[in-house]
Amino acid sequence: MSQQIDILAFGAHPDDVELSAAGILLLHKAKGYSIGIIDLTEGELGTRGTVESRYKEAENASKILNLDVRVNLNLGDGTFQNSQLEQKKIIEQIRRFRPKIVLCNAPSDRHPDHGRASKLVLDACFFSGLRKVETKWNNEVQEPFRPEVVYHYIQDYFLKPDLVFDITPFVDQKIEAIKAFNTQFYSPDSNEPATPISGEHFLEFILGRMSGLGRFIDVRYAEGLICERSPGVGNLFDLK
Repeated sequence: MSQQIDILAFGAHPDDVELSAAGILLLHKAKGYSIGIIDLTEGELGTRGTVESRYKEAENASKILNLDVRVNLNLGDGTFQNSQLEQKKIIEQIRRFRPKIVLCNAPSDRHPDHGRASKLVLDACFFSGLRKVETKWNNEVQEPFRPEVVYHYIQDYFLKPDLVFDITPFVDQKIEAIKAFNTQFYSPDSNEPATPISGEHFLEFILGRMSGLGRFIDVRYAEGLICERSPGVGNLFDLK
């Protein structure tokens, strides 16, 4: 049995989606769409925290975002490849949840997992539509299914967006979801090693990025997406 989810966001690591696309998910949840996250890995190579803490943090973030579903595929932090094996694990989830829209990692970024995950998910979305690619879920043969569109969110590197969304009403909720990953980000009580994202001012960078994207459409805070194909619009007045 499949459970249809309108927007399914994939992240190489737990917290990838929260950092870069939580506002977009919250925006569409408020409009009545169903949303979910698929974490490709457990983030087990992360300098701070443990696998166990990451699962608990992801659970807490999921509640804040009011997700309809969250799944961890445990493909191997830092080691997953764009292979048939990994593709099929993602295809199983695409056919299971049949999302109209898929969000995935930035096509190029500081962390090598991000670009690799981007291509892996993109390829899996294509092959998921081929009937000769066979998968099963709960011992039932799955029907072919291909999402209508795939978008990439923007991460550490600034990549020019093709689409920009006003997420100002949801920025506080997004920051709360990010902070749910408390081992990964700044805490004055932490004795763990410093990382590029654990500094006291990292969240200022996140707010600054959203502010900069908001400037494109004259709003306070925004998130952006990169298109795989040119989008169609009904008329010019639909665009800001």
